[in-house]
Amino acid sequence: MAAKRRTEEMRDRVVLGEFGVRNVHTTDFPGNYPGYDDAWDQLRFEEGFRVDVVREEDDVLEFDMVGIDAAIANAFRRILLAEVPTMAVEKVFVYNNTSIVQDEILAHRLGLIPIRADPRLFEYRNQGDEEGTEIDTLQFQLKIKCSRNPQAAKESSDPNELYFNHKVYSKHMTWVPLGNQTDLFPDADFRPVHDDILIAQLRPGQEIDVLMHCVKGIGKKVARVANARLDTFSREVFRHEGLKNLVRLARVRNHYIFSVESMGILPPDVLVSEAIKILMGKCQRFLNELDSVPME
Repeated sequence: MAAKRRTEEMRDRVVLGEFGVRNVHTTDFPGNYPGYDDAWDQLRFEEGFRVDVVREEDDVLEFDMVGIDAAIANAFRRILLAEVPTMAVEKVFVYNNTSIVQDEILAHRLGLIPIRADPRLFEYRNQGDEEGTEIDTLQFQLKIKCSRNPQAAKESSDPNELYFNHKVYSKHMTWVPLGNQTDLFPDADFRPVHDDILIAQLRPGQEIDVLMHCVKGIGKKVARVANARLDTFSREVFRHEGLKNLVRLARVRNHYIFSVESMGILPPDVLVSEAIKILMGKCQRFLNELDSVPME
């Protein structure tokens, strides 16, 4: 019985010891454990697999994925981080910039501003296409100039009283429709996700006049996956001689906790749905490759 319990623990638990973690390798294949039939069974997998939504609010979705191998859970995590596309500033055309922020730094800042635009409405821009069209590009303009406030008190030293437009925020970016985008998106509200992102500070006479092209891509991370549960699974207990032999730490091997935080471009449940579609596409391409290999 003791041997059976040890085998069951190896199959079902990842054990955290004082100096390392045990049972982390994949063992879900036939013949790995005597007396256990671990051959693939789709019905058994469907009965054991589940997704439990723990928390869903605004731009945060936390859920448990139970009954799946670590490799698949990790693939899903990596897809969420790097392969779900968004719309982001890729090209910045600088017509005038007399601020103290250099052109390349300004362009970099603009490229980091999340844009509220559903990427599923757009196509990927063709490689080498410099102009962009209404189906693959969103155009934004940032045109602002700082001036003095003639009504400001002479003794004032507060820039907010002395100047107009001395702080350039993401709210000053305005959508400039390309082609027939006004007809294509009659109810669109394309804009930065956050209005209060500080881009630059100006002084009287300084101005910024740029045009931005946003395209669909996977260059930015739009989602963050982390363990947000209260138990951080610290191994601090092993530092205490009186406790380390009395406590056993372990995790259920096939239970994975996801906390998906959106940047506001797409809701987290949509991010998860899109990641699932991408993972399914990868699996299908792999199966197609296997089918195309001639049998010997």
